[in-house]
Amino acid sequence: MQFAFVFPGQGSQSVNMMAAYGDQAVIRETFAEASEVLHIDLWALASDGPEEALARTVITQPLMLTAGVAVWRLWQQRSARRPAWLAGHSLAEYTALVAAGSLAFADALRLIEVRAGLMQAAVPEGQGAMAALLGLDDAAVEAVCQEAAAGDVLEPANFNSPGQVVIAGTHAAVERGMALAKSRGAKRAVLLAMSVPSHCSLQRTAAGQLEQALADVSFATPAIPVLHNVDCTSRESAADIRQALVRQLYSPVRWAGSVRAMADGGIAQVAECGPGKVLAGLCKRIDERIQGMALHDLTSLEAFAATLEEPA
Repeated sequence: MQFAFVFPGQGSQSVNMMAAYGDQAVIRETFAEASEVLHIDLWALASDGPEEALARTVITQPLMLTAGVAVWRLWQQRSARRPAWLAGHSLAEYTALVAAGSLAFADALRLIEVRAGLMQAAVPEGQGAMAALLGLDDAAVEAVCQEAAAGDVLEPANFNSPGQVVIAGTHAAVERGMALAKSRGAKRAVLLAMSVPSHCSLQRTAAGQLEQALADVSFATPAIPVLHNVDCTSRESAADIRQALVRQLYSPVRWAGSVRAMADGGIAQVAECGPGKVLAGLCKRIDERIQGMALHDLTSLEAFAATLEEPA
């Protein structure tokens, strides 16, 4: 049976988030490697927080990249089985490229550091916002964004699952969008604890600067296909991968489409590789052909590895 691995992005971080994997040497070594590259004690942040630090994009992004790579390396130690496809939500697309052998871990860390800084600088803190709208279909959310923008930026940012879409833009426009969405029948409209508005046109300037940073980094053909957020397809050439990462910064994350593409390609199981359970929980709501599971601790990781070794 074919399976895929997906990596969680911003929003899945929490204080002490790696404790559930036990005191695994490969976990600690991965964090030590990342801390040396970035000159930040990521293990202390992952273990002790504080929460407000973890919510800052410039901390969250390298932290979640490191967490995903650490769990991937733990998986490699515990199982010889490799997924047929990889994908990562937002910044975790870089995690997927590292796991696929396309991007060196150290290069990914430096790119994420640059990416986070550019995103933060593109929109001064407090001027942008993101909100999750629950209970409206994609078309209804797009209509809300068009009407509530009122000359500001307001756009769909994450198509996470049917009935769950995140919007991003200026703070005032997001608030107008939340109110309009509720009046149109949204079950909930929740402002997210994000320090920057991601995946909207407010990040176009940052994307242009990121393109320059990407030009200096080597990309190999992925050993495992990686589905990119912008269009739910994989790429092989370095130029195409770079362009997908540039577009990703100001384009919506088409997560529901990525999971459907996996199902259409014969994937039956999708395992979330990293702390948290958000992506695993979305799978069934996106496509009933997919079984989602979260490798959120050592027990679940070992249990999934064991099921793959059982005779069909």
